Amino acid sequence: MRRVSSPARPPRDSSRWLSALALLSLVLLSGCSAFSRAVREGDGAVKERHWAEAEAAYLRALAADPEASEITVKLRAVRREWGEEVYQEAGAAHSSGDLPSATKLLVRVLELNPDHEGARALLAQTLDARVQVALGLLKEEKLQDARAELDAVLAVSPDHVNARKGVDAVQVAWAKRFFASAETLEKAGKLGNALVAYVRADQERVGATAARERAEAVRQRLRDEVAFLVVATPVEDNAQAPDVAQRLSAGRLASALPTKLPLKVVTEAPPGRVGVKLDLSLERVLPLKAVEDSQRSQRYLAGNRSVPNPKRGDYEKKLLEAERTLEGVERKQAAVLREYLKAQVELGTLRDAAERCREREKRECRAAIQECGEEARDAKSPGKVPSECDPERCSGQCTQDEGLMSMKAKAARVLEVAVQVALDKAETQRSEVQRNRDSVFREPITVEEPMYSDFVYDVQLHRLTVTATVTSVMRDLLTPQQVPAPNTQDYAVLHEDLAHKGYDRYGVLADPVQLRNELELRVDAGDKAVADVAKHVRERFDLYRGKRVEDARRGMVRPGAEDVVETAVRALLLTADAPPQDILQPVARARGLTRPEALLGVGQ
Repeated sequence: MRRVSSPARPPRDSSRWLSALALLSLVLLSGCSAFSRAVREGDGAVKERHWAEAEAAYLRALAADPEASEITVKLRAVRREWGEEVYQEAGAAHSSGDLPSATKLLVRVLELNPDHEGARALLAQTLDARVQVALGLLKEEKLQDARAELDAVLAVSPDHVNARKGVDAVQVAWAKRFFASAETLEKAGKLGNALVAYVRADQERVGATAARERAEAVRQRLRDEVAFLVVATPVEDNAQAPDVAQRLSAGRLASALPTKLPLKVVTEAPPGRVGVKLDLSLERVLPLKAVEDSQRSQRYLAGNRSVPNPKRGDYEKKLLEAERTLEGVERKQAAVLREYLKAQVELGTLRDAAERCREREKRECRAAIQECGEEARDAKSPGKVPSECDPERCSGQCTQDEGLMSMKAKAARVLEVAVQVALDKAETQRSEVQRNRDSVFREPITVEEPMYSDFVYDVQLHRLTVTATVTSVMRDLLTPQQVPAPNTQDYAVLHEDLAHKGYDRYGVLADPVQLRNELELRVDAGDKAVADVAKHVRERFDLYRGKRVEDARRGMVRPGAEDVVETAVRALLLTADAPPQDILQPVARARGLTRPEALLGVGQ
């Protein structure tokens, strides 16, 4: 019977290759199926004129196979057909007067088919029509609607000339409207709201109206209204020093106060105004000169001298420490070596004892064996072991000696390692000692150093002090019946200078006295006094404007109200040096100001 041979198995490598080929074929087939399915869906949507679905299907097909040129052609055809339908809808919307819808549809047509000339021409007509509509709304004073139409046109065509002109016209109209509103508010006495409206008109269109000039005038009126007045009476010169009294005048006080803030120095004030009355009197001006004698010293080089070399001293100190360390290492080395030699002697003694014990054990064992043999030959009962044949007679007699010898041998090996370590340490320390010795010998014993000496010389300290005593009295204008206590303060200005003779040999140059003139110090004393008075005035002003700012903050829950704006604008003018943002920003947002700092006359 013939045996049927089974087919041979493919090699392992060829089976792996076949698996990879199958996987690749599966991927290609799945890709082709996705591409074909997307093409079929797109063709079906085209037949039913569902353009959005057709475009999405063709885009999926191109994603599967970007090189499929026939799909690109189909996609362009779909977009042209779709654009034509949208164009028809846009034409109908344009004919019916729905210009916003027509604009959106025409923009969509150009997105689908950028080469559609009809859509481009109709879009231009539509935009022109929307501009005309905006101009009509402008004539009807519907400025917000007109601006919305023009912005929509510019969103589609940013370079549309007529639309830009229309935006300019709308801005001018807004500016005029706000200007007229500001004039009405100004006539009604609502200066804060008028200022905001003037600023808004100027920001809408610069130069379209006289808003900036009017805003400055209203701002000045408001500053005059909220100004903190300082009524400065003539200075009473009790010291008979007109040069110092002149520095305390009203003009000098005004120059010492900040110009941004509504702080005014006047000689008379109408009743009912906020401020203080300031009375200044110059009590005395006392110049004082003083001369103090003292001594100073000047160090100079007198020569050189030989001194012990400090570096050599450091090296000698290190060498001494290294030698002492070496002595300690050598002592430890000698001790370890003695222990090692002692252990070797003891090990030799134990070894000799063990050798003698082994020899004795051998002799006794041979004698026992001989006796055992003789007893065995003379034994009458065969198979019976004589008592002389005991194995214990040939072993175990030298076990203790051999154990002691083994323990001593281990201890000797440990001591041998310790001796080697001690020898290495001693060699290293000897090298360190030699290095330090070389460093010491390389350094000289003495070195040259400079020798200094002090030259003492006489100096004179010339001091000139001018002290101005000023008495100030501040009375509140709203409560003149209160009599405050006078404040008397001394304002001293000091200048001093050293003077001495010259000694060129020791490097001391002549320094003659150079004191400032007494007249200059008197002027400085007066300026110091007026600066301090201005500081006290500023403190009173800060209290006043702090109350106005708090009143304005309480109204920020409704920042657009007319009464709130009146209070807020006045508070902002009082804080022009650092306007509070929690007041400035809410008012600006409520009234549509793009640059709120323009309320204070900044950044126009």
